[in-house]
Amino acid sequence: MGKRQGAMESVVADRTFWQGKKVLITGHTGFKGSWLCLWLHLLGAETTGFAMPPPTCPSLFELAHIDNLMTASIIGDVRDPEQITAAVRVARPEIVVHMAAQALVRYSYANPVETYTTNVLGTVNVLEAVRQVGSVRVVINVTSDKCYENRGWLWGYREDESVGGYDPYSSSKGCSELISAAYRNAFFKSAEYGRHGVALATVRAGNVIGGGDWAEDRLIPDTLRSFLERRPASIRNPEAVRPWQHVLEPLGGYLMLAKYLWEDGAAFAEAWNFGPDDDDVRAVEWVVDRLAGLWGADASWRLDGDPHQPHEAQYLKLDCAKAKARLGWHPRWGLEQALQKIVQWYRAYHDHADMRTVTLTQVAAYLASSGDMVSTTKNRHEYNRTETEHTRFS
Repeated sequence: MGKRQGAMESVVADRTFWQGKKVLITGHTGFKGSWLCLWLHLLGAETTGFAMPPPTCPSLFELAHIDNLMTASIIGDVRDPEQITAAVRVARPEIVVHMAAQALVRYSYANPVETYTTNVLGTVNVLEAVRQVGSVRVVINVTSDKCYENRGWLWGYREDESVGGYDPYSSSKGCSELISAAYRNAFFKSAEYGRHGVALATVRAGNVIGGGDWAEDRLIPDTLRSFLERRPASIRNPEAVRPWQHVLEPLGGYLMLAKYLWEDGAAFAEAWNFGPDDDDVRAVEWVVDRLAGLWGADASWRLDGDPHQPHEAQYLKLDCAKAKARLGWHPRWGLEQALQKIVQWYRAYHDHADMRTVTLTQVAAYLASSGDMVSTTKNRHEYNRTETEHTRFS
């Protein structure tokens, strides 16, 4: 494990590894996909995207002209097996990051069939394309922290907890996890890695926030949209507690994991949590108050008085001890710094700045930050201790 005890930045910014790597990103026109495309461009990867058109207007994908930085940007639907298989055949990727999804909880109540076909059958179609084409060595399936069967615990969920889901979105992400596990067991067995050569992992992140998110019914976009329009933000559930983190935090974890899957194959082909430290698991009210303070004049919020709101979990937190111990991953930007970066991004947008430059500058700032570096050895010791306690009390 000695080679993995170096600083985190040597992995997430390892241009020598990523230079020339052929990477397929499904969902590249979305919020997280756009940030990942920009980061991989900095690292010298050859990226191909497969996704529906940008889901919002405006969108980071269009504002930053990301299609100009990619080998190819293919518009298609993961629900169509022939389309995704054709895209994989053309791109012949070595690494696949599957992000294409219907990603909104409230939308899933109104559109459950679309949610399940996209998030469940879409996962099957991507994995089948990987099986058929044969060029792929690493697959990372991006699911969600909401894939867990939420029992309202005050402690974090670990990767071996049961998956489930109260609403169609959460349930569909639990299904995506089960599909990935089934494909590992049936087609990409660890014991037969030398034969098939595919390392498949799933990743679960907390509430991901950052500049360029314009989705409806999400706290940060709705709040910043209100501030830009000089009207009070409408908040549904101010007491709900969530694990907030800047979008670059989990993406850095995905990049680290991809490198380890490439180098060590089946040893890392499993589920991984990437969430913030405990101090950044905050109530919605705290986050909105801080955003209003950072934004300044005319920023305010009010409680949404509509009593007919879909169910939302009150408390959800991830335990990320495994990623810290085995990968050496850790959060770099605390929630305060993440909110500052978000406000800076949307103010730059308001001022008609070059948003590709603004976004790439934030990626560079993230890479330059050291955060609270904790040694992998110490993290591994803490992980082993808590693993024993977890086994004892579960």
